[in-house]
Amino acid sequence: MNKNIKLAVAGAVLALSASAANAGIVIPAGEWTLDVSGNVNAYASWTKLTSGSNATISGGLVGNAGAVSGIDNARNTSNTWGNGLLPNFLSVSGSTRQNDLDVAFTISIQPGSANNSALSQVNTQSVLGGANGGMNNRQAFITVGDKSWGSVKLGKDLGIFASDAILSDITLLGVGGGSAGSAGNTSLGRIGFGYIYADWKPQIAYTTPNFSGFQATVGISQAFKSQNNMMYEGDPYTVLSSSVNAAPAYEGKASYSFAANDVTGKVWVSGISQHVGSFNQYNSAGLYSLSYVGSSAVQNNDKVAYAGDIGANVKVAGFDLTGYYYAGSGMGTTGQLLNGYGFNNAGSSVSARDSYGGYVQAIYTLPIKTRVALSWGESRLDLADGEVNGSLVKSNEQWNAMVIHPLTKHLNLVAEYSNQKSENHDGAKNESNTGSVGGILFF
Repeated sequence: MNKNIKLAVAGAVLALSASAANAGIVIPAGEWTLDVSGNVNAYASWTKLTSGSNATISGGLVGNAGAVSGIDNARNTSNTWGNGLLPNFLSVSGSTRQNDLDVAFTISIQPGSANNSALSQVNTQSVLGGANGGMNNRQAFITVGDKSWGSVKLGKDLGIFASDAILSDITLLGVGGGSAGSAGNTSLGRIGFGYIYADWKPQIAYTTPNFSGFQATVGISQAFKSQNNMMYEGDPYTVLSSSVNAAPAYEGKASYSFAANDVTGKVWVSGISQHVGSFNQYNSAGLYSLSYVGSSAVQNNDKVAYAGDIGANVKVAGFDLTGYYYAGSGMGTTGQLLNGYGFNNAGSSVSARDSYGGYVQAIYTLPIKTRVALSWGESRLDLADGEVNGSLVKSNEQWNAMVIHPLTKHLNLVAEYSNQKSENHDGAKNESNTGSVGGILFF
């Protein structure tokens, strides 16, 4: 695994794929070469809500005092134990050369470090929203290819759109937002505070060879349902949910890596588009209802959600600098297709909500190899055309500071502080501060 933390941010996830250059525990096995790799991490976190954080913010990542699981209402504080943004990973990969083709597989499991399996959940897709019982199954895929023409991936792995955003995020080595183990069996990191979660998806993807630093990936992946919180006739918990879609999502990305003297870096773009199935409406009791909107207006309203992003990373003279921006329509915020749509106040039409945001990040490596990182990010969500929904989240913002010290070649100690703010379209805000200490070991 990586010898220093400079590579660990990208390696944290990339080392869990069959294309990773850094091996874990390599085992020759006849015609196959097996690679066992992964990480173990654990953090203790303390979160305190600021005074007056009592707003109802649908889609806000900072809950109010009455909504945060485990909060001590007398102190507005909570203490949580568990994984950071990365879960624990145990990954087994195998590779061989057969019939002039490179063939490989990866299977991984992600057990949690928290003590209970009934953690508070964030209402989003897949890993973030699933009741995982402390266990994820994020990867199971095969690849086949050759360096002359590229490779094809078939199975479940990290999504293509926005994947470089999360792979470049320093909070992969810590907790970030949400406190340890707060969503599924992980924290949020910077998800929803500067980028949309790439998620772990069934997919078929083609990746080109590396042409002097340029590489591209295109693919189709499982489409998500659209889930949208909105207010109508005084009910802030009305949900407009799309049906299961017959069409896949279309994703792609391209990147260019460069090196000149002591400067190295990477520039990337990615995008996603998918049809969103016809909508059904549910009231606050979870009961299917068309009392607010006529069936012809809702159920026959097929939409196309899409988003794109651009990012860059530059490393020079001990500094590691990253900038990232994304924008979309109907793609929502935090999780893909989460809160991407709303209807006008008359209840006669469904429209896409625009979303956008990004983050900036600076890391400096001290002579003793300790890394100091500072980052800021924000995700914003607009109202749909004609929508009146004051409780809907307008923005989720986060400041984050981290100190990461490599105690050994594989073990890193982490101390972290972050400030999170959520604001709705009425201007009401919730704010929290989180401090975390712990460590992460790669093998």
